[in-house]
Amino acid sequence: MDVVAKRIFTGSIQVENGLIKKITEGQVTKDHYILPGFIDAHIHIESSMLIPSEFARLAVVHGTVATVSDPHEIANVLGVPGVRFMIANGRKVPFKFNFGASSCVPATPFETAGASLGLEELEELLAMDEIKYLSEMMNYPGVLFDDPQVKAKLKLASKFGKPVDGHAPGLKGDEAARYIAAGITTDHECFSIEEALDKIRYGMKILIREGSAAKNFEELYPLVDQFPDMVMFCSDDKHPDDLTEGHINEIVKRGVAKGLDLFNVLRACTWNPVNHYKLETGLLREGDSADFIIADNLREFNILETWVNGIKVAEAGKTLIPKITETPFNNFNISELSAGSLRVDQKPGRVMIQEVYDGQLITGALDADPRLADGQVVSDPERDILKLIVKNRYSESHAGIGFIKGLGLKRGAIASCVAHDSHNIVAAGTDDLSIARAINLIIRNRGGISCVDGDTEEVLPLPFAGIMTVEDGYSVAEKYRRMDKLAKILGSPLKAPFMTLSFMALLVIPSLKLSDKGLFDGEKFAFTDLFKI
Repeated sequence: MDVVAKRIFTGSIQVENGLIKKITEGQVTKDHYILPGFIDAHIHIESSMLIPSEFARLAVVHGTVATVSDPHEIANVLGVPGVRFMIANGRKVPFKFNFGASSCVPATPFETAGASLGLEELEELLAMDEIKYLSEMMNYPGVLFDDPQVKAKLKLASKFGKPVDGHAPGLKGDEAARYIAAGITTDHECFSIEEALDKIRYGMKILIREGSAAKNFEELYPLVDQFPDMVMFCSDDKHPDDLTEGHINEIVKRGVAKGLDLFNVLRACTWNPVNHYKLETGLLREGDSADFIIADNLREFNILETWVNGIKVAEAGKTLIPKITETPFNNFNISELSAGSLRVDQKPGRVMIQEVYDGQLITGALDADPRLADGQVVSDPERDILKLIVKNRYSESHAGIGFIKGLGLKRGAIASCVAHDSHNIVAAGTDDLSIARAINLIIRNRGGISCVDGDTEEVLPLPFAGIMTVEDGYSVAEKYRRMDKLAKILGSPLKAPFMTLSFMALLVIPSLKLSDKGLFDGEKFAFTDLFKI
C-alpha cells in the first residue's frame, strides 16, 4: 500500500542492507498487504512498566515499528541520566524510539520530584540527534502569562529546529490561540470535539488518544476525515496487559470499521507523524528504511509479519526480538510509615472530594459531610468516599491527604508508585491500616503496585526507577492482570483501577488533584483547603 500516493497495487519489494532497494509492480501469488509500520505519535514507555527494549518486544507483534516517546516519567525520577538510559536501552533492539526532551520536570512547583530539567539540561538533550522534539508543554499558564523560564524553553526548541508538543486540556478560544502562537504544534489532551476543532482552527495538530485510562477516539474520530493532515494516533499511556492485546493497530481497525477513509486512517499513524517529527521511519518508498508490516486484510489488520530496518521482528503473533538484560537503578529514600500518620483531624465544614470519571484523566470536584470516627475523618465506602494518599518517596515528609469518589473499593486498599508525573506513592482505601500496609509494600520493594485485602498482600515490584521492571513483558502483563483483578474484587468498577489511580496526582489535569504537599485546584492552579465551609 502506497500511503504517500494513496493507492493500492500488486507487486513486491526488494530489501538490501536494511533499505528498500526496489519496488516492482506486477502480479504476485500471495494475497497479503504490505503497509508501512505503525507509529504511536505520543507515548510514555514507562507507563507500560517495561524498559524500552521489552516494550518493543511486545509492540512489534501488533505492527508498531516506532514511537514518539516522552521520557518525562523517568526524567522526574532520575533526570538526564534516566533519559540517557532510555535512549541507550532502546538502541539495543530493532525498533525506532524517538525520544523528546521533557519540558516540565518537575511538572509543577507544587509537588516533590526526584530530579529537575532546567535550561542547561534541556539544551544538553535538545542538542542530541536522538532527541526529536520538546515534549509536552504542560505549563500552559506559564505560556499564557509569558513566564520567562517557559519562554526560554520554547526558544531552545526553536534554536535546534525541533517541534514542541502541547498539553492544554480544555483550552479554547483566545487562550488556545495564544498558546499555539507561542510555537506549540500538537495536543493529545482534547476531550471534546469542540475543543479539538478550536485548536485545529488555530493551526494545531490533534493527537487522537486511546490509551489504558484516557480514551478519546469515540469523541474525536470524525476529525480523521475532516482534517486528514492535522491528526495523528497515540496511546499516551499503555499498561502491560493492554499492550499484549493490541496497540495502534486497534485504533486503525476501529477507524476503518467506522467507515473512515482507509488512507486517512493509515496516514494518521504513518505519513503524518513521520513528516511532523522528521522521523527516520520508512514509508514504503524506494530508498526508505525497510520498516513495514504484512497484514492479511484491510478490515481486521491481523499482523502476519513486522519488519524494522530490514529485520523481521515479529511473525504470526510472536516477537522475534531477543530479551535484553539491564541492571536497575533507582531513587527511593523513605522508610515505612504507620497508619497513625494518615489520620485527618475533624475540622468545621464539608470535606472536598475529587471525583473519578472512568476513561478520563480529568476529575470533578465535590464536597460532602465527612464520616467521623473518634474525632477523625475516615473513609466511607458505603458512599464511595475513600481516603486518598500521596506520599513523597524521595525524602521523609508528611503525606498529602485527600478523598476520592468513583474508585469504588468496598474493602482493603490499593497503591502505586506509577503516579504521574513525579511518581510519588499514591494510595486509596477503605481504612488507614490497609492503606498504610499497601504503601509499605511499595516502600519495601522500592517501587511497584500493591493490593491489600484483609490478610492478603500482593505486590508487583518495579525496581527500575520505581516505575519499570526488567522482567519479561508477557510475564509482567500476566502479573498485572492479577493485580487488576484483585482491585476489581475489592469493588472497583473501573476498567483500569491502577491506571486511573496513577493520574490522581497529575496536577496539570483539572479540576481537583492531590500532591504530596496537599490538595490542588487545577482550575485556579493553586493549593486549596481540604474542608469547605
